[in-house]
Amino acid sequence: MLLFFHMRFSRSPLAPPMRAFGAVFVMILCGVLGYSLGERRAEIAMVPVGEGHVISQGVTPADVSSDADFATFWDVWTLVRSSYVEQPVSEKAMYYGSIAGMVASLNDPYSTYFTPEESQSFDEQLAGSFFGIGAQLDTKEGRIVVVASLPGTPADRAGLRSGDAIVAIDATSTEGMSVDEAVTHIRGPKGTSVSLSILRGNVEEPQVISMVRDEISVDSVKYTMKDDHVAVIDISMFNEDTSSLFAEAASSAVKDGATSIVLDLRNNPGGLLDAAIDLAGYWIPKGGTAVIEDIRGEQSSYPTSGSAQLRDIPTVVLVNGGSASASEILSGALQDAQEATIVGEQTFGKGCVQEFHDLPDGGAVKITVARWLTPLGRSIDKQGITPDVIVPLTLEDAHAKHDTQYSAALDILTKK
Repeated sequence: MLLFFHMRFSRSPLAPPMRAFGAVFVMILCGVLGYSLGERRAEIAMVPVGEGHVISQGVTPADVSSDADFATFWDVWTLVRSSYVEQPVSEKAMYYGSIAGMVASLNDPYSTYFTPEESQSFDEQLAGSFFGIGAQLDTKEGRIVVVASLPGTPADRAGLRSGDAIVAIDATSTEGMSVDEAVTHIRGPKGTSVSLSILRGNVEEPQVISMVRDEISVDSVKYTMKDDHVAVIDISMFNEDTSSLFAEAASSAVKDGATSIVLDLRNNPGGLLDAAIDLAGYWIPKGGTAVIEDIRGEQSSYPTSGSAQLRDIPTVVLVNGGSASASEILSGALQDAQEATIVGEQTFGKGCVQEFHDLPDGGAVKITVARWLTPLGRSIDKQGITPDVIVPLTLEDAHAKHDTQYSAALDILTKK
């Protein structure tokens, strides 16, 4: 602006009285602009209470492509900090948003950046206790969908089903949301309400379902011995307590004289890989293959290390559309090894590998690094596991408490 006025004045010589006036005007203008710019810089220098400034701005890794001009990044950063209408701008929010955008550029719904608060929430879920509604979510065909509702949770009591598409959370559209963003919106303090707008089947108008958040404490393994010496082991998810709880269930099955086992993985959304491999070792002898990891064509096998103590007990594994990830790894391993008969419906088809990387500030990145294959090389991702015996369970059957899939398992086991 100063250069513009200087050019205007120098281009048209003024009469002596006007020159004096022009000089005074420029001095006043310079003073006003100087004061205004000083105020602006002071305003820009402000940050929200409790925040500092982003540091190490000039550090660029040596292996970054020359095509990635970080000067442009900082130009935009400075522009936002200096020109956005509402000041002060949160550098922390800009920093977290930049990382989230970088991970989102992969267009992979399973690769996600977690802020420190979100990372803590994710850790709580794997530990088996958190506040929410008890529904496991995923993405399918660009939508947030329910994979499974954990038994006895608000989601289960409200009737959320596998395959329900969530189009809004408390009237906020889920379009463009990642799974982890949706989970963050759904969780909240115990006793508070959350409303989900869902699409089910071919219905075009969404149905609004309200639930009250509660503490979700998951005992991942439940053991029951039936009167006919059938041991039923129900695994609701694979988390940190699964291996130890399953060890107790397996010992009880052997001690109680089980003549057959029904391993129920229905509506089990998965979880920790190590737990799935541990459980495969109860049927597949040590050194057998539990799963194959495929990284851009390079394959490596994950071996079992258990004692195969349940190998001689005829086993049926129950699966459905809510069986995903680690559930598919375990059922695929037992199917390929011919150690169990798989009964039920086609599984979800989540066979990609995520690694969880903790960051120094308490945040984390969950990023897809590979794909899972069954021991015989079948792809799990987007394919799922096809049961040996396909048995649907209709809504009418469920309401009548007629478990057609469990009945089919008993028929198969009595013939063995």
